[in-house]
Amino acid sequence: MDAPAAPPAGWPERTSGICRAAMRFCASRGWAPVTEVRLPNGRRADILALLPDGGFAIIEVKSGARDFLADAKWPDYRDYCDALYFAVDLDFPADLLPADAGLVVADGLEAALLREAPRHPLAPARRRALLHRFARQAAGRLAAVADPTGFAELRAALRSE
Repeated sequence: MDAPAAPPAGWPERTSGICRAAMRFCASRGWAPVTEVRLPNGRRADILALLPDGGFAIIEVKSGARDFLADAKWPDYRDYCDALYFAVDLDFPADLLPADAGLVVADGLEAALLREAPRHPLAPARRRALLHRFARQAAGRLAAVADPTGFAELRAALRSE
């Protein structure tokens, strides 16, 4: 088996740019986005957004065709959202993406919705558990911003127990 090819030049910047534009897209729709959310199945959602109606959307950020083709984990996200979207840039070959997911296209710091995601409502118990996870992660990050040293010391102490 061949070793995976190195990411293309500019890959981290490209990914973070798409992510920033997708976060702005969320904010413009009144969604509350949190990045890098660990899901109960062990997967990590690029963006988990709480919607105004109490639903959840996951936005999977893809920096290019290679990134999409190498990642077969995204179907596992459907069990933890009411709607699944992909966020890509203008150069991404959109025909690679599944038609049963929403599509957000980033251009610089702006992003536009090209295809709405079909809704598949979560079960109430799963929604409640996900809301709890979302709130704890968001609150923890806010606490770390307010007191980075204290938060790091607390986390280190908890790890040593």
